[in-house]
Amino acid sequence: MNKKERFMHYLKNEPVDRVPVAIFHHFTDRGEWLKGLKSPEIFEKNINGHKAAREVFDPDVIKVMNDSLMIMPVDVSFVEKAEDLRRIQPPMPGSPFFEKSRELTDRVFAFYEGSEAPRYVTGFSPAMILKTAMNMEFPSLPGAVPPLLEYLAEDPESVMAALDKIADSVIALDEMLIKECGADGIYFSVNNQNNYFPKEAYLKYIAPSEKKVMAADNKLSDMNCLHICGYAGLANDLDLYKDYDAAAINWAVHAEGVSLKDGKKLFGGKPVFGGFEQAGVIYTGSREAVEKAVFDILDGAGQTGVMIGADCTVPTDIDDNRLEWIRKACEKYAEAHK
Repeated sequence: MNKKERFMHYLKNEPVDRVPVAIFHHFTDRGEWLKGLKSPEIFEKNINGHKAAREVFDPDVIKVMNDSLMIMPVDVSFVEKAEDLRRIQPPMPGSPFFEKSRELTDRVFAFYEGSEAPRYVTGFSPAMILKTAMNMEFPSLPGAVPPLLEYLAEDPESVMAALDKIADSVIALDEMLIKECGADGIYFSVNNQNNYFPKEAYLKYIAPSEKKVMAADNKLSDMNCLHICGYAGLANDLDLYKDYDAAAINWAVHAEGVSLKDGKKLFGGKPVFGGFEQAGVIYTGSREAVEKAVFDILDGAGQTGVMIGADCTVPTDIDDNRLEWIRKACEKYAEAHK
């Protein structure tokens, strides 16, 4: 099978010649994230990192890592009470954020010309965008009650209105990236790490904007993936996402303590991916240890409707040759289990 054929068999829960591998890392340091609109140097570093990685490893799944842009910028400087959120104006087509997103995506995809691997772009939920706009550290960390939670308690309808407006902008961005830039699908990132929002509030006020984005994206592509972001070991309640309509689902196996096998049952048999921690053996283990980890993952999850991935992005300075170790281990496992 070529990469596209293998991936499509994976999405259809059909047998594959060997399990595909989808492991990603950033190309800029955390302190450089979101600064590409103001820093040409960071923007170029973000793009050129893909080129260097491509020279080492030809991926089974291409994903644009938009480190330098990442979270859509939304001005909330005027917000003093929940009702003010109704007046936010997220970026729309033609804005600098949209145009730099187009440039980044086009230039990165050019490095993969000739590859048959599926092409993905990263998307973020309206709630993640609004949290970041309100000067919360990304990703959010435990601490004092942030303004957004206070606003949600004060006037949840205004928070919902803001999220709905951001959703419209995210949908417009995704449409541009799929229709005009040639992405095959969206890698849609959501989270409610450490129960940031109370469960009932999340289901009632946060989830609708995420489902709105997914419904619109699914009209553009039937290959969209859901990434339930358990970054840096921060866990999510997977029950929140059981009815999200995605072609494949990834979560932090180690943070949530839910194996790929059990998660596949939780999500109704949908294709799943993951298995590795962000660091650990994937980052520092010997080749033999990495191979054993792959075998352990596949012993538990099987090879149908399963793709090897990680809880979230692996360390930025990882040796990309390690990703080839993982792929070779998948080939060896498949050969041993014919």
